[in-house]
Amino acid sequence: MTQYVDPISLGLPAKTTVETVDRNTLAIVIKRKSRIIMADGLKILAKVNTIKTAKPDMNVILKTTTPICSKTLQLFEKKGLKVIRD
Repeated sequence: MTQYVDPISLGLPAKTTVETVDRNTLAIVIKRKSRIIMADGLKILAKVNTIKTAKPDMNVILKTTTPICSKTLQLFEKKGLKVIRD
């Protein structure tokens, strides 16, 4: 069963979906049809930093069904953000 975390408690906008993967991992969930481009990627990385500030001991991943621009994927790899295809 999927457990969701209140994004406001993490300092994120209310429309952000955050899911508990395991005891030490949170996932930002993005389900939409349009692909994730660099501008979206920078916003996602800002959200990751906000979560890390609120909960420094947690790992953060991106869980998505959306296609991701190749340059944005390279940025995620460089910054250490793991992407899970849902």
